[in-house]
Amino acid sequence: MQVKDQFDFVRQHIRKNRLRVFMTVLAATMGTAFLIILASVGFGIQDTLRKEILDNRLVTQIEVYAQDLNAEKAENMKKIGHVNAVVLRQSVTAWQKMELDGFTGHSTLSVSDFEEEAKAGFALDEGRLPEDAHEVVVGHDFAISLIDEEAAQEKTDDATAEDPELPTYKEPLLGKTFTYELGDYMKDQSFGKPVELTIVGIAKAPAKDFIQDNRVYADAALIPELETIYQDGVSEENSDPLFGQNLNVYADELEHVKSITQTLKDDGYDVYSISEELDQIDVFFLALKAGLIFVGTIAILISSIGIFNTMTMAVTERTREIGVMKALGAKPKLIQRLFLLESAWIGLIGTVIAVILSYGVSLLANYILPLIVGAALGEEEFSELNVTFSIIPWQLVLIASAISLSVAMVSGWRPARKATQIDVIDALRQEL
Repeated sequence: MQVKDQFDFVRQHIRKNRLRVFMTVLAATMGTAFLIILASVGFGIQDTLRKEILDNRLVTQIEVYAQDLNAEKAENMKKIGHVNAVVLRQSVTAWQKMELDGFTGHSTLSVSDFEEEAKAGFALDEGRLPEDAHEVVVGHDFAISLIDEEAAQEKTDDATAEDPELPTYKEPLLGKTFTYELGDYMKDQSFGKPVELTIVGIAKAPAKDFIQDNRVYADAALIPELETIYQDGVSEENSDPLFGQNLNVYADELEHVKSITQTLKDDGYDVYSISEELDQIDVFFLALKAGLIFVGTIAILISSIGIFNTMTMAVTERTREIGVMKALGAKPKLIQRLFLLESAWIGLIGTVIAVILSYGVSLLANYILPLIVGAALGEEEFSELNVTFSIIPWQLVLIASAISLSVAMVSGWRPARKATQIDVIDALRQEL
């Protein structure tokens, strides 16, 4: 019997039992769709978390922690292979005061090497990076931190005012010069003469709206002047260092982050990189997705009972037909192949329909669920968040299809085997 004849044979018998086959295909479809949709939730949540992490931080950034970080150690780190930049930021820990056109603020000043900052991708909304000691870049929210204290006090004293808005600085910042002072918070006094700093750039806004950046970023050339002011004004009882240090290493490519991280660990540094966090997330979700696929596979196994029953009934109903085929010289392998083709056809059609149905449910879930959850929580902005509830990658489709087709073939194997063992004489004696 030719291949075409074998497929015609299968198609004819399926047509004779359309309702039964339809219900069996429906069961296979539901089982496979359940597996895909269930596992897609794991892929969706993982993708959302990865995007959340990657949106907030540079993927090539490696944070280095140590008690005695300094410029010399930063220079040594630049010699590590595939290191693009090493940024040593030193933030002033003493009391600080900024004043601009009568508005005052108490932001933190950080000094850094802007040549390295540029390599690391320090982004500006407008302006340029500092070129000398008295030029600075301010954070995107620096103006909000500058307040007219007298006007603020008047609004606070006004008993009729309901939730008074603080009078913050509204004018353009670029090109403005403000005074910067170091001092003693407890004694409410400044050390020495204020330093005049000119704003030449405004940093790009943070990735998330809830994060505010009101820092002042100055060049490392300002360090000697600040240290002199601090040392001349601080008392002997207060010997705390002026600067707190923060060091970040930036790899040239994401694939080199792990090797640089390991090198720094071998040198005795405590380090943290986004690649380690992503690895931990990937391991967790690998276990979660495996568990979800296992649960979904149980649904397919349940649907396999329907395939087994359908094929068993098909063999019983065709006993005489099988006897005729054997009498005409059909080999057991051919008979077995015909019934395996029928069970495979049921599994294949069920799988195709399940894949199409799963993609439809996934798209619908990603559109409707944010609206439902947002309404339930009473948060209108929730629907605007970039949350993905379901993702169906091609790997998941392949895994689900392989499981579905394998289960269908296994379910049909026993009835197909039974068909080959039918006695020819007994089969021919059976009444039509």
